[in-house]
Amino acid sequence: MTAQTAFDLILRRALLRGAAEPFDIGVRGGRIAAIEPTIRSEAAEIDLGGQLALPGFVDTHIHLDKACLLGRCEHNHGSLPEAIRAVAGMKRDFTVEDVYARGAKVLERAIVHGTTRMRTHVEIDPRIALRSFEAIKALKRDYAWAIDLSLCVFPQEGLTNDPGAEELLIQALRDGGETIGGCPYTDTDPNAHLERIFDLAQEFDVDVDLHLDFDLDPSWWHLDEVCRQTERRNYQGRVAIGHATKLSALPPERMKAATAQLAKAGVAVTVLPATDLYLMGREATHNTPRGLTLAHKLADNGVVCSVATNNVLNPFTPFGDASLLRMANFYANVAHASVGDFDTCLDLVTELPARLMNLRDYGIRVGNPADLIVLDTQDSSSAIAELPDIVMGFKNGRQTFERPRPALFRPGP
Repeated sequence: MTAQTAFDLILRRALLRGAAEPFDIGVRGGRIAAIEPTIRSEAAEIDLGGQLALPGFVDTHIHLDKACLLGRCEHNHGSLPEAIRAVAGMKRDFTVEDVYARGAKVLERAIVHGTTRMRTHVEIDPRIALRSFEAIKALKRDYAWAIDLSLCVFPQEGLTNDPGAEELLIQALRDGGETIGGCPYTDTDPNAHLERIFDLAQEFDVDVDLHLDFDLDPSWWHLDEVCRQTERRNYQGRVAIGHATKLSALPPERMKAATAQLAKAGVAVTVLPATDLYLMGREATHNTPRGLTLAHKLADNGVVCSVATNNVLNPFTPFGDASLLRMANFYANVAHASVGDFDTCLDLVTELPARLMNLRDYGIRVGNPADLIVLDTQDSSSAIAELPDIVMGFKNGRQTFERPRPALFRPGP
């Protein structure tokens, strides 16, 4: 039992991952000041009742700027190029207010589903200019009370083949872009695209997060060039690739070699189950391939990985509720994860994406921000298996939401 100390808030009986018994968490100045079996204090307190406390989910790859578009187009397309064309045709008419409203809708869903950190990819090109960027910057400011939102700026429709895109990208990096992305498979010169993205990353000292190798043909890919650029520029640990569905099509020996290549280069992988499964394998008439790269197996072999949302209610993915716990459960089902893999699947939306984003202050540890969520379970493996309710969340020691436990109304005698 700690001595009497001044705290702003005590979270009583929080069950932490790996602990057999609950702990009290003392919060002072928005940060975790103590974690002890019992804390003596007269501060305000909230009893968590021995429920599981996690440091909040981390979504490394989502597109807030093009969410919630289903009502604006007929959804009669299914391939990746068709989805890109459909959104490209709509975004000319996007306004700052429109992007803000759609993004806020998804962001609020993510918050009540327990996400406390998020990297959103924002399209920058001559058609949308910086309107989406300005809207997402406003969301970052207005929702900082509940979530840390990081902006990754990128050219969706190419770079070397899209005059004016680079100038806008540079302007965004000068005005708050925190990561730079790329999409080489939409460029007429993919290697030049990658070269320029890495040049800008070094110039502005930002990390790189690419859309890459998004099909099921393993006879060619851009992975080699990404690893080469990463190592040549000493950017190990600062590069991530999203989708990488080609990896799912590799035979075992090639997959083993690719895993070693990724681990050596320090290139992380984000798997986006909803979109990857929805768009891949559509040409098959039967025995359809899943197109899902096995992130938990990559993670077991030294590759930093995450599972993330990607798109919500748009031509790329006409589903979604921004719940990373549901996404991790969905991934575990499709990836044939065993019970012994469930903790790793939870890592894919917590600790591992925090490493991918180089978050130095993530986790329920003394000195870190008091950012945490509470799940209605007493076992971390059950979080993946049972999809328990997320009953409350905290940001910098301030409660941000609460979900009351459902009540059953039994009939009388």
